[in-house]
Amino acid sequence: MKKEDLRIVYMGTPDFAVESLRALVEGGYHVVGVITMPDKPVGRHGSVLQASPVKQYAVSQGLPVLQPEKLKDETFLAELRALNADLQIVVAFRMLPEVVWNMPRMGTFNLHASLLPQYRGAAPINWAVINGDKETGATTFFLTHEIDTGKIIRQKHLPIADTDDVGTVHDALMVMGAGLVLETVDLLLAGQTDAVSQEEFYKEVSELRPAPKIFKDTCRIDWHRPVKKIYDFIRGLSPYPVAWTELISPEDTRMAFKIYQSEKRPETHDYPIGTILTDKKTYVDVAVEDGFLRLLSVQLAGKKRLPITDFLNGFKQIGEYKVE
Repeated sequence: MKKEDLRIVYMGTPDFAVESLRALVEGGYHVVGVITMPDKPVGRHGSVLQASPVKQYAVSQGLPVLQPEKLKDETFLAELRALNADLQIVVAFRMLPEVVWNMPRMGTFNLHASLLPQYRGAAPINWAVINGDKETGATTFFLTHEIDTGKIIRQKHLPIADTDDVGTVHDALMVMGAGLVLETVDLLLAGQTDAVSQEEFYKEVSELRPAPKIFKDTCRIDWHRPVKKIYDFIRGLSPYPVAWTELISPEDTRMAFKIYQSEKRPETHDYPIGTILTDKKTYVDVAVEDGFLRLLSVQLAGKKRLPITDFLNGFKQIGEYKVE
């Protein structure tokens, strides 16, 4: 079968999924339908509906789009069957019921932004950076009952620099992942389905690091950790959803304070953890157990994100505060 004859249904929602869909379309593959989330209400009163990035791209290319509220809805399932897909591809979508992933004759494969079996779950890029990993990657694998556990088709590795944050790693994996999706489709077309069980990659379940969904409380900084751990935590949540703490005044009033970028400065000192040091012009340092964390880009509650020099222009009294 030629790639032009292979009927592909593509499933995805955010920006991360657009690159793989674009690669398929521009590569001459036959995408017969795109499944994405329903339009979301936005604006002050939720009166405006916004299409997902994947829908916006699909519409621009004239591709048929389905937006089911429920994936087991009989009307949707009938529409999906009518597309008569040979293969389904999932990139950053949602968990599929078996009736969906088992529908096409060649199965359904997913692109996951980690080197499976490591970092199964909703936030693999964040957790790889938070944990200070020097490498991550992307994996294509066949869907099965348990989430992110199916047989691995192909993987590619990506180094993580000590200065990378989630934004830079996300963008690199987005491009790498698109190439991996094309490579996987070509392998399946050629009948090279030598997928490998994930159990081949580990001996004990205790070796596996999870990637659970991140909530607001997850993002709160624990200042009683080593400076390297705090530094990795901040870049692992930047630019989204962003690490935060509370600025505490001498009168014990508290303000939410987001930190987007920092610099680690290992050093022996006698300051209490959470002490803030500043020259009121060029730097803000927070004392931790084994050094200082120098803040480079921050955002006070209700204000804009600012480089630290601009922030100090309007908030020189920060040296009177502490964090905890």
